Amino acid sequence: MMEELIPKLKARLKSGLPGDVAHQKMTPRLINGNRVRMKNSQTPRKGAVLVLLYQDADRWHFPLIQRPSYEGVHSGQMALPGGRMEPEDQNLIDTALRETHEEIGVPAANVEVLGQLSEFMVTASNHLVLPVVGYSPHKPSFTPDPREVAEVIRAPLDQLLNKDHLKEKEIEASGGFRLHSPYFELNDKVVWGATAMMLSEFVHILEDLT
Repeated sequence: MMEELIPKLKARLKSGLPGDVAHQKMTPRLINGNRVRMKNSQTPRKGAVLVLLYQDADRWHFPLIQRPSYEGVHSGQMALPGGRMEPEDQNLIDTALRETHEEIGVPAANVEVLGQLSEFMVTASNHLVLPVVGYSPHKPSFTPDPREVAEVIRAPLDQLLNKDHLKEKEIEASGGFRLHSPYFELNDKVVWGATAMMLSEFVHILEDLT
């Protein structure tokens, strides 16, 4: 799988994506079992994140970031590097690459874009997010921006694919909401919510390759 993953993944991303079927598997629910229903009257902002694969010590990894504590809906949460589309971005792939460079110091020139996953609506922050999948042929050197990143987590891909790292628990979200949520435990970090739902689709894609 080590040598064949990148060309196989690139080819697979050009075909149909599982989308909402995969997202639903990691959807948090209220403690009473009901779905969380949130609506925004404003047009969502566009954004993008990057799933950046690289090899280290004969294992595939990808970086996650932990957000600093701040007054906002994603305070302290685990996330993929990324952010809002800006006027200078030609497209959302540019957004993902620019934001990754700004947040964790990986230059766009060091990333081969393999494809993209399904757009995902992050209702809590009213963003329509495109997950981009990329590959770095060399182990990246991460330089986190302390204003946006509290920590860079080098998540092993085999943990993401291991069912033993797929768990559930009660989580307190912003605003004091208590949710029962599936999550991925990656390097002892709890990855839940929108990030887990996007990664769930990535897991489905990878499982198609085996």
